[in-house]
Amino acid sequence: MQKSIINKIYIIGKRGTTMALDENLQTIRHSCAHVMAEAILRLYPGTKIAIGPAIDNGFYYDFDFPKDTKFTETDFPAVEKEMRKILSGNHDFIRKEVSKEEALKLFKDQDYKIELINDLPADAVISTYEQDGYLDLCKGPHVANTKEINAQAFKLDKIAGAYWRGDSARPMLTRVYALCFAKPNDLKDYLAMIAEAEKRDHRKLGVEMDLFHLDPEDPGQIFWHPNGWTIYTTIQDYMRKMVRLDGYKEVNTPAIMPRSLWERSGHWGHYQQNMFITESEKRLFAIKPMNCPGALEIFKSRQRSYKDLPLRLAEFGHDVRNEPSGTLHGIMRVRGFVQDDAHIICTEEQVASEVAKFCKLLKRVYHDFGFDDLVVKFSTMPEDHVGDLATWERAEKALADACHEAGLNYEIQPGEGAFYGPKLEFKLFDCLGREWQCGTIQADFQLPSAERLDATYIGSDNQKHHPVMLHRAILGSIERFLGILIENFAGAFPTWLAFEQVAVVPVSSEFDDYAREINDLLTAHDIRSNCYLEDSNMKAKIKQISMEHRTPYILVVGQKEKDEKSVCVRYRFSSGKQQETMKIDDFIKYVEDKVNSHFIGI
Repeated sequence: MQKSIINKIYIIGKRGTTMALDENLQTIRHSCAHVMAEAILRLYPGTKIAIGPAIDNGFYYDFDFPKDTKFTETDFPAVEKEMRKILSGNHDFIRKEVSKEEALKLFKDQDYKIELINDLPADAVISTYEQDGYLDLCKGPHVANTKEINAQAFKLDKIAGAYWRGDSARPMLTRVYALCFAKPNDLKDYLAMIAEAEKRDHRKLGVEMDLFHLDPEDPGQIFWHPNGWTIYTTIQDYMRKMVRLDGYKEVNTPAIMPRSLWERSGHWGHYQQNMFITESEKRLFAIKPMNCPGALEIFKSRQRSYKDLPLRLAEFGHDVRNEPSGTLHGIMRVRGFVQDDAHIICTEEQVASEVAKFCKLLKRVYHDFGFDDLVVKFSTMPEDHVGDLATWERAEKALADACHEAGLNYEIQPGEGAFYGPKLEFKLFDCLGREWQCGTIQADFQLPSAERLDATYIGSDNQKHHPVMLHRAILGSIERFLGILIENFAGAFPTWLAFEQVAVVPVSSEFDDYAREINDLLTAHDIRSNCYLEDSNMKAKIKQISMEHRTPYILVVGQKEKDEKSVCVRYRFSSGKQQETMKIDDFIKYVEDKVNSHFIGI
């Protein structure tokens, strides 16, 4: 099969050195997976082995344990002890190439390996690796000797179920995950990060702060409570303003559209398994999993001219996708969500400038949310795609040229593009160093084509032409982005995002009226404020506000404040700022400045 043109290009960015180091670490991890498999076979004879790849933080291996063996996490210490015993022997990893016939003989007792071997062509070059008498089917690479694996830099992590080859009709295997790093301190740092991440888990904080809840009877759907919805709409209002200022027009398209449209767009053939299908009056319809066909239908509703382009159509479209329940995760991975979606319909000559313009907007938005460190991934033509190679080459070249114009370095993700076109993915880093893919822009020469939705415009030559469609989002799913923000800020949102920006607390009921007066004044200035007049102890109130709401400012008012028309400002504890007394007008100006500047802090 011919490869897309961009796969021949590799641009080394600032992370080039890191990438090389990562490759070495992945080799260590994969080698350690073999050591774990050897240890488990020693301790649990009769176990069948499947596959054991390296992953981002370590590795996993899938096992089919004997029926009388119940392997649990309580067995981890014994396995780790056996692994360290193996490592202490300083065994070489010996690679050997064998024929298919030889491989079948070598692994005759390992059913899963036999299946993998049988799936290979008759003339395939098959490699095995052996260390300390343990033989595994593997293409490698591996470290030269077990001494290159630090015995104190790995830790068995967890157990999960995994169907063989991802097929629910096949046997359920036991997947054993392990953490693995080059040095013990790297493992220690990672474990510390995980512990901190657990404290920040958006699912935990979502309950504690009364932001939302998830109903197991309605998987993948979010019930937003007032606190969470306030943050949600603040984000949405911010994005609505930003896209309007950047030249977009907001639209809205139907939630349910007919099969005929999805067939013409290509989604019925390439995405149907992820669509919720319904029937009405003997016709099939689908709840939209994405908004792009609707945007083109708007474009096609009247004859367009080249003078109308680029046409930037923004939509906060509510999409629904039939995600497997096992993949759902809090508000990060759901079935129903809203994208800050937009489609730029333009000429081929406008692609580079429009992508560069988008990148500028994306950087500004991420900055306002506190994310300035970005990585760009370039995803190229996948195996399952529509359109011919020549069209894909034009699309990929246009996107590469746009990156050059925008001054962006990127890393190649071969074969990871959408079925209709290549894309750029923008990944940001949170305060724990975790990587999150959020923004994306995709160059689509297919959907507007005569073979698909046949969108046209009249060019300067007075002839009909097909435009290019750029699919783009900055936040991606608003739900997921909010989950990222919850964890990044540990619920202590910057003032402009906080669902409660100010809490007004009187020192006693004698000053309730003054507290109400202050609260009303703040509310009149569009500051999200609440007045706490309960009979409970003032210190107890403040503790509750600080712990549950993580409110940026608590205004304590008593006789002195009433007499001076002032407030005693207690800043959120994590800020480290000392309390101070301010005139109420000065405080309002202070808050407005933090909100209007999107200051990341209080």
